[in-house]
Amino acid sequence: MAKQNVAEQFVDILVSAGVRRLYGVVGDSLNPVVDAIRRTPALDWIQVRHEEVAAFAAGAEAQITGGLAACAGSCGPGNLHLINGLYDAHRSMAPVLALASHIPSAEIGLGYFQETHPDQLFRECSHYSELISNPKQMPRLLRTAIQHAIGRGGVSVVSLPGDIASQEAPEKGADTSLVTSRPTVRPGDAEIEALVRMIDAADRVTLFCGSGTAGAHAEVMQFAERIKSPVGHALRGKEWIQYDNPYDVGMSGLLGYGAAYEATHECDLLILLGTDFPYNAFLPDDVKIVQVDVRPEHLGRRSRLDLAVWGDVRETLRCVIPRVRAKTDRRFLDKMLKKHADALEGVVKAYTRKVEKHVPIHPEYVASVIDDLADGDAVFTVDTGMCNVWAARYLSPNGRRRIIGSFSHGSMANALPQAIGAQFTDRNRQVVSLSGDGGFSMLMGDFLTLVQYDLPVKVIVFNNSSLGMVELEMLVSGLPSYGTTNKNPDFAAIARAAGAYGVRVEKPKQLTNALKDAFKHKGPALVDVVTDPNALSIPPKISADMVTGFALSASKIVLDGGVGRMLQMARSNLRNVPRP
Repeated sequence: MAKQNVAEQFVDILVSAGVRRLYGVVGDSLNPVVDAIRRTPALDWIQVRHEEVAAFAAGAEAQITGGLAACAGSCGPGNLHLINGLYDAHRSMAPVLALASHIPSAEIGLGYFQETHPDQLFRECSHYSELISNPKQMPRLLRTAIQHAIGRGGVSVVSLPGDIASQEAPEKGADTSLVTSRPTVRPGDAEIEALVRMIDAADRVTLFCGSGTAGAHAEVMQFAERIKSPVGHALRGKEWIQYDNPYDVGMSGLLGYGAAYEATHECDLLILLGTDFPYNAFLPDDVKIVQVDVRPEHLGRRSRLDLAVWGDVRETLRCVIPRVRAKTDRRFLDKMLKKHADALEGVVKAYTRKVEKHVPIHPEYVASVIDDLADGDAVFTVDTGMCNVWAARYLSPNGRRRIIGSFSHGSMANALPQAIGAQFTDRNRQVVSLSGDGGFSMLMGDFLTLVQYDLPVKVIVFNNSSLGMVELEMLVSGLPSYGTTNKNPDFAAIARAAGAYGVRVEKPKQLTNALKDAFKHKGPALVDVVTDPNALSIPPKISADMVTGFALSASKIVLDGGVGRMLQMARSNLRNVPRP
C-alpha cells in the first residue's frame, strides 16, 4: 500500500477535527491538497471566485455550527486575499483554520515569484500562525493550530509550501485526541461573593448584554426578574437576548434605539454581560460597573471597572442567582420600560406613514416586510453600513433565527459571502442576505458561486445607488458628499443572465409579492429593491464626542428611523407592569 503524502495526511487531520468543507480558489502551490480532497469523500472542496469570500464563508459556517471551519489560498496573492475575511472571523471569535500555501521551500527568502511571508502576515488576525518547513512537523503543528482556533475562539493559519505538501508523510504515529468544543469557565468564589455584595447593595441595577450571553437566555431572564433589572443589549447581543424578554429596553450604541442608553446611565450598578462593546462614549463614567467575560483580555479595556469577573455568563449567573437577595422594588425597571415604549412610539411612524406611495421605497419598510415573510429559523446575513441599521431595528430574533454580520470588524461586502457559508451548513434552511448595493457590487462575482452550487440563498439588494453610511460620515464632518454615488446596473437582470431568479422592485406595492416569489423559488434568487437614499438613522443619544469621525447624522439631519414590531413588544411589556 502506497504511503500517504503530507497533503493527504493534512486532509485526514482536518476531517478528524470535524471539518467538512474547504473554501478556496485552486492554484499551483495548493494543488497537492486540492487533489487529496478530490480523493476524500468526507471533505468537499468549495470553489469560490475570490479568496476573501472563502474566508468570510468559513467564518459564517463556524458561527452557525460552533465547530471548526476552513479556507485556503494559494501562494502569494492567493492567500493574501484571505486576510480581510480572516480578520472578521477572528474578531467574531469564529474558529477557522486557514491554509496559506507557500512558494517552494528552497526559494523562501530569495525574492521568488509571488513570494510573501504568510506566517508573518496573518499574525495580527490569528491566535496562531506558523510555517511548516519539514514533513515531520506537519501533524503536530496542524493539531496545535486546530487547538488554538477552537480553544481560544478565532483564527489559526498554517503556511505550507507546495513541495512539502507533495512529499512523503512520516510514519503515522499514535492518534492524538483533538479538542472540538470549549469548556465552561466558572469564576472564583471571591469574585462571586464580591458581585453578590455589590448587587445586594445597589438600588438600581441594569444588565447590558453582548454575544457572550449566547446559550444563557434563561439565566439572564431569571436574574433580571430576581433583581428587577432592565436589560439592554449591544448589536451582537440582539439575537441572543431580545426575544421573549419582558425586561427589554432596547439597544445602545450608534445603531441604538429605545431606553438602553438611559437605563445604563441612570442605574447605580451596571453589569456588562459577555460584551466587548467598543463605543465607550455610550457607557457611563459615574456609576459602578461590573464586567463578566470569558476572555480576560476583554475585562476593563472599554471602561473603568469596579469589579472584573472572569467566567462565562451562564455559569456565572448560575452561581450568583441563588446567592443574591431578591429585590421587590420595581420602580426603576418600570420607569425604564415606560421610557422604552415612549421612545419607540415616536419613531415607528417612519415606515408606516404613506409607504404605499413613497418612491423610492423606504428601506425601513423593506426590512419590516422581510422580517414578516422570512422563516422562523431563517439565517440573515447583513452588510455593514445602513443595512446594519435596518437589521438592528427591524429583524426580530426568536431564539431560532440567526443574524450574522461583520459586527466587530465592520467590513463591506460581507453579507453575500457569509450567506454562502451559512447555506452550505443546511440547504433546507432559509438564508437571506441583506446586501447594500455597494457591498454587493464589491464581491458580486461570487453570486456565480450560488448559481454553480445551486445554493438557494435569497439576496435582497437595498439599492440606494450610494455608499450611504460613508455619505453620513462626510455630512457629520461638515464635508460635502463626494465619491459616494454608485452608477448601478439592473442587478436583477444580471442575476437572470447568470442563471438565477431575479426581479427588480421600484414601487412599494410590488414589494410583498416580489419577496414572496423569491422566497418560494427553489434556487438562488435576487431582489433588487430601489430604496430611498435619504433615509437616515439617528442613535438614541448624541454628544459632541460621539459625532467625531462617525455617522451620527442627527447633528446635521434629523429624520425618523422606525423600529418595527419592537414597539409591539414594548407595549406588551408595559401591560405586564403592576399597577398601584
